[in-house]
Amino acid sequence: MIFQVRTDNHIKNSAAFSESIRADVEAAIGGRFGDRLRRVEVYLEDTNGDKGGVDTRCSVEVHLAGRPVVSAEDRAEDVDTAVEGAVEKVLRVLEKQLGRIEDRAGHVSASGDEGHAYGE
Repeated sequence: MIFQVRTDNHIKNSAAFSESIRADVEAAIGGRFGDRLRRVEVYLEDTNGDKGGVDTRCSVEVHLAGRPVVSAEDRAEDVDTAVEGAVEKVLRVLEKQLGRIEDRAGHVSASGDEGHAYGE
């Protein structure tokens, strides 16, 4: 799996910083989608610079084998909270998309009906 962390010029990036972000993201995503993960990209931006406030934007892109790219973003006061929020959002999207595929395979729907063909 390819993992990239990109930052703007207001957020200092280092090998230790990137590894910390990678560990957090892999812990959240890897357990459910680890065998299908091809690439994860995390983009961090401090939109207000030194002014402070809710200005850290995190965008996470997840590339799964055989699926289109899924991305989500979140804004927070600090990097850790922004990353956590973006990862939670991208996980919700992935689970929703993959849940629809599994439902087509004949699993029980939300209404409790078995997956039958129309007209039965």
